[in-house]
Amino acid sequence: MDSKTLAYYIHAFKTLRRDYKKGGAPHKPLLLLSIIQLFESGVINRDKIFISPELVGTFKNNWNVLVNTGHDMIFAMPFYHMKSEPFWQLVPNVGCEKWLEAKGSMRSFGNLNIAVAYAQINYELFELLKEKDSREVLKYTLLEKYFPETKSNLSGDGGEYITSLTNEMLQEGAETYRTRIQEMRNSLDVETYQEEIFVRSGIFKREVPKIYNNTCCISGLRVDATINVSMVDACHIVPFSISYDDTITNGLALCPNLHRAFDRGLIAIDDDFRVLVSDAFVEDESSYSIRQFAGKEILLPARKEWWPDEGKVLWHRERFRS
Repeated sequence: MDSKTLAYYIHAFKTLRRDYKKGGAPHKPLLLLSIIQLFESGVINRDKIFISPELVGTFKNNWNVLVNTGHDMIFAMPFYHMKSEPFWQLVPNVGCEKWLEAKGSMRSFGNLNIAVAYAQINYELFELLKEKDSREVLKYTLLEKYFPETKSNLSGDGGEYITSLTNEMLQEGAETYRTRIQEMRNSLDVETYQEEIFVRSGIFKREVPKIYNNTCCISGLRVDATINVSMVDACHIVPFSISYDDTITNGLALCPNLHRAFDRGLIAIDDDFRVLVSDAFVEDESSYSIRQFAGKEILLPARKEWWPDEGKVLWHRERFRS
């Protein structure tokens, strides 16, 4: 990438349009810094920026170590308002085009996540972010311009927050985890709580298949993809809306059709971790039949402490359509 292009984006990053109250809003530079870090770690490798748990988590992590003003930590604001910059274009989901014109509604993380498919960055900026040297220059530019007093606090790739939440899900007991979530629900504002649950849900969706070796624990389906595509879902045994539990023992790795069958009570798991199939539905004979799995013992994680919680399995089985 030629020096003129890099100079253009250095200037663009130094002159971001911001609210200048309280010394200047840190949201936009913090979002750009988080994106650069995710390019460094390989989590982002396209010119499309999706609202992902990794991006929200990195943003929250960086906020905690870099921001010392009285601003509110709101992810939705910079992601939406970055469209005022020449290198950022919001691409709406189908049917949500008009939503992007309502600035007030885009302050809500939930609304933003529904309305926006992704942000498209300029191809020239994408090329810069792919290269280590230009990434370092742009990162230095943001830190020097917007976080000169706290820049030394930044370390690693910004993934400490995600790592901390992952450890909670893998190591904490369900009761401790549930209490933590309920306390957050009572103490946090709606936007912050939505962001927190979004990040935690994303980690749950990532970690449950991982401990099952990306294999459906009933069908044995396993697909190794060279792109970021998963054919196995993380299924809550007791729904999060009831349990407030994203710990690993409240999860099963299931392929999408069996995930839906489990959620609807068409299949369940007995005390010996064998599959129960309901008589309450009819299906044609095929290689995709659900009934073929009746009595099959499910695959279990290598570590026993990560096996499905028997109490939760019983809770689900009591609602099984026998």
